Amino acid sequence: RNSFFNTNKYDDHGKAIASVRAGNVIGGGDWCENRIIPDCIKSIEKNEVIEVRSPNAVRPWQHVLEPIGGYLYLGAKMIEDPISFSQAWNFGPEHENIITVSELVTKLIESYGQGSWKDTSNSKQLHEANLLSLDINKAKKNLHWKPGLGINATIEYTTQWYKNYTSTNVLDLTKSQIKNYVNSWKLQKEK
Repeated sequence: RNSFFNTNKYDDHGKAIASVRAGNVIGGGDWCENRIIPDCIKSIEKNEVIEVRSPNAVRPWQHVLEPIGGYLYLGAKMIEDPISFSQAWNFGPEHENIITVSELVTKLIESYGQGSWKDTSNSKQLHEANLLSLDINKAKKNLHWKPGLGINATIEYTTQWYKNYTSTNVLDLTKSQIKNYVNSWKLQKEK
């Protein structure tokens, strides 16, 4: 940004650019390989034990709607003031959502109503950072943005999508979750 679209020369180029980063995102519709939630759901649907390779790893879990909401909000702020908001931003969860993989899987199983897991850690596997976290204070202070879903709501949104995707129109299901999230976010902003 500073090399090609420096904010000091905004009047010359008219480009507002921000970079964003999110925490560990979960939510319905994710079927990627080697991701904890899709792996859990696939195992639950097959009545297999969920294999967890790094149960003690700590991650900042957040529902996918949280950073998307933050990105859209940032975009609106950049339209209002392109120079001030052309920066780097983190969109992550509050501290309560920073939990271990084993806690996440246990909560997912409880929310889903079935399943079990086992530790398949391997001391020879590639090293993975044990603790990941994001500092979201800048977004909270300068954008007046903050996440609205605690860990239980994050997991509930996620499991409800996966529990219903085969028996419900997924577009309607997804729209319903987006509408509920937006309504809860509006209520939160009014407080």
